[in-house]
Amino acid sequence: MSRYFIEVGYKGTQYSGFQVQENSHTVQAEIDRALRILFREPVVSTGSSRTDAGVHAAQNFLHFDTQLPLHPQFVYKINAILPDDIVLKGVYEVPEDAHSRFSALGRAYEYTLYTHKDPFMQDRGYFFPYRIDLSLLEQAAAIVKEYHDFTSFSKRNTQVRTFLCAIATSYWSSDSGRLVYNVSANRFLRGMVRGLVGTMLRVGRGRLSLEQFREVIESRNCAKADFAVPPQGLFLMKVSYPEGLLHKIAQPR
Repeated sequence: MSRYFIEVGYKGTQYSGFQVQENSHTVQAEIDRALRILFREPVVSTGSSRTDAGVHAAQNFLHFDTQLPLHPQFVYKINAILPDDIVLKGVYEVPEDAHSRFSALGRAYEYTLYTHKDPFMQDRGYFFPYRIDLSLLEQAAAIVKEYHDFTSFSKRNTQVRTFLCAIATSYWSSDSGRLVYNVSANRFLRGMVRGLVGTMLRVGRGRLSLEQFREVIESRNCAKADFAVPPQGLFLMKVSYPEGLLHKIAQPR
C-alpha cells in the first residue's frame, strides 16, 4: 500500500465547504469522485484543512492510499475529470505514516476586501466601501501576535483540545483599492480568521478601541467577537510541511 499527497486549489463559491458531507456538494467529494473514476475503485481521501462554504484555496492538500500504480498521466487525467473550479497541481510520494493534516507545520490565510465596486471581485472578496483607518487595522493586527489563546475567535460547539495558536504573521496590506489581511499560524480554530477580520474592522471603523480589542481577546468569549464577514473573501494560501517530506512525482503536462 502506497500513500500519496495531492496538492489542489479551488474556487469555493459553488460548494458547501471542503469536507465530504452527506447530501451536500463539496470539494473533497468531487476529488474523491475523480479518484474513483480514474482508479475504477473507491478511494477515500483525507484533507489537510477544512474550509467553509464559499471559502477558496490557492493551496490545500489531501492524502490517499492505494495498492494500484499511479497512471503515468495522473495529474492530467484527474484534471480532465474534475470540474473547472478545482485544479490538481501536483502529486507527491510520502512515507506511509505521513498525514496531510497532522504532519502539517502551519497554514497561511488571506482575507480580501475591495473598496470600490468591482463585479470581477464579487465572489472573491468582501465589498467594503466604508471609511476605515488602516493605521488602526495595522495596530490591531500587531496586537494579535502578542496572544496565544484565541477562544474568543472560535465559533461555538468546536470540539478541540486547546484554543492555543502560535501566530507567525499578522498584518494588513493595501493596494489598488484592496485591503488584505495576511495571517499564518501553526493551527487555526473554526471561524478564527473571519472572527479576527470582523473584529478588527470594528477597530478600523472606530467602533472598538484598541484597548477594547485586547479585552475581546482576553475575555475568551466568542460572543464579544464579530464573525459577520462573508466567506468569499477568505483564501487558504499555503499549507507547510517539514522539509523533505514531500517528493513531487514528475508528470507530463
